[in-house]
Amino acid sequence: MTRIQWDGDRFQDRFDVLAAQGADVHGEATFVRAYRPVSVLDAGCGTGRVAIELDRHGVEVVGVDVDASMLATAHRRAPGVTWVEGDLAGLELGRTFDVVVMAGNVPLFTPPGTQAALVAGVARHVGRLLVAGFSLDRGYGLADYDAHAAAAGLRLVERFATWDRDPFTGGDYAVSVHEPDQGHRTME
Repeated sequence: MTRIQWDGDRFQDRFDVLAAQGADVHGEATFVRAYRPVSVLDAGCGTGRVAIELDRHGVEVVGVDVDASMLATAHRRAPGVTWVEGDLAGLELGRTFDVVVMAGNVPLFTPPGTQAALVAGVARHVGRLLVAGFSLDRGYGLADYDAHAAAAGLRLVERFATWDRDPFTGGDYAVSVHEPDQGHRTME
C-alpha cells in the first residue's frame, strides 16, 4: 500500500487562511491544556499546529510524524520544538508524557489493519492520558478504537463530540480520553 504524499506547506496554508479569517484553529491544544500537562507527545503532528500552540503556552512538547514534508514545515515554523520522523506503530522514545494527543484523524491515515499497532505504539508513551479525535464515518469506529486501547492497557475516561467538549451522544466524530488501566497487565 502506498502512503499518501503530503505537501506540508500546502497543508499548513489551509489553517493559515482559516486563522486569518478569524477561525479558532487551536481547539485541540485548548482541549489538551485543560488537563494541565507538563509534557505532551503530539502523535501524528503534521505541520505542528497543535504542538506549536502547546509550546507557546509553556508545555514541553515533542511532535512525531511519518511524513518528512510535514515535519519540514513544522521545523521551519518552530525550530525550538523537538520534531521526530517516525512511524507511530513502532515508536520508542524511551519516555512517557503526561498527555499523548492524536488530533486530526490520525487513526484514519494509518494503513488499514494497522490501527491496533498504532494505538499500542502511542500507548507506550502515555503517562496520564491519551486523547484522540477522529471521524467515525470512515471505516474505523469507536468499538475498534476502544478495543485497541484496552488491549494496550488503557481504559476510557471521557468522550466528547467535539474538541469544545460537547457531550457525545452518537454522531460521526468523537474525542476520546483514555488513561492507563492500573489493573491491566500486558504480555511482554
